[in-house]
Amino acid sequence: MPGIIGRKIGMTSVFGPDGQNIAVTVIEAGPCVVTQVKNPDSDGYRAVQLSFGEKKEKNTTKPMVGHFKKANTTPKKSIFEIRNFRSEYDGIVELGKQINVQDVFVEGDFVDAVGISKGKGFQGVVKRYGFAGVGGQTHGQHNRLRAPGSMGNASFASRVIKGKRLPGRMGTDRVKTLNLRVIKIMAEQNLILVSGSVPGAKNSTIILQK
Repeated sequence: MPGIIGRKIGMTSVFGPDGQNIAVTVIEAGPCVVTQVKNPDSDGYRAVQLSFGEKKEKNTTKPMVGHFKKANTTPKKSIFEIRNFRSEYDGIVELGKQINVQDVFVEGDFVDAVGISKGKGFQGVVKRYGFAGVGGQTHGQHNRLRAPGSMGNASFASRVIKGKRLPGRMGTDRVKTLNLRVIKIMAEQNLILVSGSVPGAKNSTIILQK
């Protein structure tokens, strides 16, 4: 399998074999249920659709309930998050099969983590892009320490060019962190510990891919 869906628990640290203290992120990865196996004949491409989490059946649309019944599962078991892993697979994946974290990864693997970064609201250029601000308060300047400064336009253009780095909404972006090493897998609890940090807040959805 190319990947699995999980939920970010938080961060902690563990000691490696050499005694080094390693900062890790704890992720509840799976179990996921295969709700659809796509192939080029019927769908135009090859992929595996996995579902993760729980959701009440009364809060699920009837088309989705019927979709999951084809996989012999119910919304109470696995309808929180759905993702298509568009990758080649060896054909052993079956509809309704449960995928656990130990089926996908082993300790020592390097994985990529995909998540939605924390939302920080409307921010200025100093926090959003690391600008230094205008500087001192001399020469009549007032409350300009964190201002973006001159736009660099005069009579030509006479407008702010598109793509200019200006204040605006920050965060809530899809972020992928590459090459995180799998430090430990706790199969009984469906937990995986990866080195470093992954994007997103606690309890947010994380996709782990090889």
